[in-house]
Amino acid sequence: MTILKNLRKRDYLFLLFAILLTVGQVWLELTIPDYSKSLSTAVSAQAIDVGKVWEYGGMMLLCAFGAMAFTILCGVFTSLVAADFAKNVRAKLFDTITEFSNADYDRFSTASLITRTTNDVVHVQNFLAMGTHLLLAAPITAIWALCKITAANISWTLAVISTVAVLVFVIIILIILTFPRFRKIQALTDDLNRKMRESISGVRVVRAFNAESFQNDKFGVTNNEITANNLFTYRALGILMPIMMLAMYGLTVAIYWIGAYIVGEATTPGERAMELGNMVAFASYGLQIVMAFVMLVAIFIILPRTIVSTKRINEVLHASPSVIFKSENIQTDRIGEVEFKNVGFSYHGETSPVLKDISFKIEKGETFAIIGATGSGKSTLVNLLARFYDPSEGEIFIDGVNLKDFSVEDVQRRISMAPQKAILFKGDVASNVSYGADEVDDERLKRSLDLAQAGFVYELENGIHASVAQGGTNFSGGQKQRLSIARALYKDSEIVIFDDTFSALDYKTDMLVRKGINENLAGLTKIIVAQRIGTIKNADKILVLDEGEIKGIGRHEDLLNTCPVYREIALSQLKEEEL
Repeated sequence: MTILKNLRKRDYLFLLFAILLTVGQVWLELTIPDYSKSLSTAVSAQAIDVGKVWEYGGMMLLCAFGAMAFTILCGVFTSLVAADFAKNVRAKLFDTITEFSNADYDRFSTASLITRTTNDVVHVQNFLAMGTHLLLAAPITAIWALCKITAANISWTLAVISTVAVLVFVIIILIILTFPRFRKIQALTDDLNRKMRESISGVRVVRAFNAESFQNDKFGVTNNEITANNLFTYRALGILMPIMMLAMYGLTVAIYWIGAYIVGEATTPGERAMELGNMVAFASYGLQIVMAFVMLVAIFIILPRTIVSTKRINEVLHASPSVIFKSENIQTDRIGEVEFKNVGFSYHGETSPVLKDISFKIEKGETFAIIGATGSGKSTLVNLLARFYDPSEGEIFIDGVNLKDFSVEDVQRRISMAPQKAILFKGDVASNVSYGADEVDDERLKRSLDLAQAGFVYELENGIHASVAQGGTNFSGGQKQRLSIARALYKDSEIVIFDDTFSALDYKTDMLVRKGINENLAGLTKIIVAQRIGTIKNADKILVLDEGEIKGIGRHEDLLNTCPVYREIALSQLKEEEL
């Protein structure tokens, strides 16, 4: 029920209207058998009153049209509620997901979050649009009709109750069989989305290795499993409708069979006409009770998946974030000092630590480089500084304040980052470089592009307003990297992290970018993660990582003599004379 908190006051008012309209619809539908009884009695009488026939027939038509109008209006209101609900839930899911840390993305997975935001929300929306009316109408109809028939012949009443008992038993059995399958289908949908996303994003690798059939087989396994589960559930639920029809016609036969004896035992024509009218009315009530259960069957077809989807949506909305920021901003001198004290870190679900006992300090304006073999923990270390994750042990300080004491705005003001993978958004160059800013500062934009050696922008047809495709697919790897560097510099933070950002640049451009930053932004604290010795050898301090541990820290010349790991990396790239 907590998911209903996403409805607005207007939606609750619409739901109230829907309930009143449903009650009106059921009352009109249950009034029709009363007129049907009177009509049958009038027709069965010795002297047929044509005026009564027109009167009762006309009232039956008016009730039918009134019930239809109420049903249409109820559908309008429930559709408005469902659409508004879906809009609000999607907005809340998006807001929640955008505030997740990387650890939260690891916990849920990107594919699952996409499914919950789209597929699961649609299931709940469909239930609100189509199932709300049925959920209201079915029990009201069944209970009201049962109350109307309990005062009639006991034999007819027992026939209806027996039919209802059989239907309830069948429905319960089928729900027990199908509910676990719907939960499994949603989990498999997550996996299907993950494999689809993986194949599309890695399509170049797939083609390069001629692995289309391999990827098709991977996709086919999950696809076939979803198909098998869907076939089982819908075949099981498909049994319900034939059973409902059998119950409906069987009950009709039983009512008329019992009615034949009751009418036959009548002693006078008037009594016979009255019993015949009762039989027709009772048959109508019995059919409406069975139809109420037919409506419940329609609900039970979509309800299990709706319940599963609701739980999955609530899991995201009520997830406790793994990284919690303080609400109040801290006023400190922005000088750009960074200190790690005995920091250790392990990823979610992993027992072995990625980083172990990391301690170092970076002074204001220093160029601090991090190097190490692939998988040594370089990117993890800077991700901890940007607070995408919290360390498993130890503390991180910026300007003498514990990183956990800052608000999210404080961290974002103090740190900018050019990530390992350059990400560009659909729009133009100016909006990408000034990403997150309220308005574009042309002077700062030009300075950032110049420092990032991104002069190619001015040669484009529309210059800084040149179109950028989603993901930056209309730019080369080096161009995207330079725009990513320009974005980090445009932010004008006290600490800038370059996470292997220079890898796609040629040596000359790499040198010019670093030279421009050092000459024009001397007070900026720069943290460079790199694989190339040429990129970092002039840094003020170089941190050498190996298997998550610090193997050395110092200047290039000192590390060549004191750190075997650094010397091995250096000699693998440059000759000893060059070093």
